[in-house]
Amino acid sequence: MPIITKISVQQKKNDRYNIFLDEKYAFSVDEDVLIKHQLKKGMEVDEFSLSEIAYQDDIRKAYNTSIQYLSRRMRSEKEVRQYLKEKEVDEIIVQEVVHKLYEYRFLDDKEFAIAYVRTLMNTTDKGSGLIRGELREKGISEQLINAALRELPYEKEFEAAMKLSYKFVQKNKTDSSRIMKQKLEQMLMRKGYSHELIQAVVAESEIDKAEDVEMDALRKHAEKTHRKYSNLINSYEYEQKMKQALYRKGFSIDLIEKIIHEYKDI
Repeated sequence: MPIITKISVQQKKNDRYNIFLDEKYAFSVDEDVLIKHQLKKGMEVDEFSLSEIAYQDDIRKAYNTSIQYLSRRMRSEKEVRQYLKEKEVDEIIVQEVVHKLYEYRFLDDKEFAIAYVRTLMNTTDKGSGLIRGELREKGISEQLINAALRELPYEKEFEAAMKLSYKFVQKNKTDSSRIMKQKLEQMLMRKGYSHELIQAVVAESEIDKAEDVEMDALRKHAEKTHRKYSNLINSYEYEQKMKQALYRKGFSIDLIEKIIHEYKDI
């Protein structure tokens, strides 16, 4: 059987050791593996022992890689598995590493989900639907997602949606009430807010404008449309094209007819 004739510390990694068998370099091992197998000079090692040492060292290397990955931020089990797979770590090694990470509490999907919800709640304007989808992508179970989303109460989510609504309304003042409402609903839906919450926000957002304010918004759109069809101003076609264009912008027929009469009276 081969005999260990030399053990030396690696220059760049002082937690790894080079093992020499019969005066020739054979392999390297992590310090923990060295201690676990009590490797020392003069020790005989058979093929089974060498295979077991290599297996344990592969686990240790993958484990250390995972710890470095987790040191940047919390990760879900699925993320760690995907990362190790990208590093071409065998599935049997991945399984051992994941078990070890749970054992030492470096992995905990429940704590990860709660921390994820809290972080997004305090740093983004995402609704619970979007957060739920992101947690699913990270491999979190529905049970853990539901538990984690209790960290985002309805009042907090409603407040975030109202802030978005206020900014949106200020930015889109020239839109008609109907179009503004549609756009606001679509925006909040993309952000992951529920239908019920969106309807509550829209109701509180004072989108329905007074007639004079709506008329001012209409005039801004009508001016551009009128210039486009001004050569038809005294024809039936002019009225139809103006009505069609402005109705698509969300304005009522009554207001559109008023603005058309204003232009025809000029």
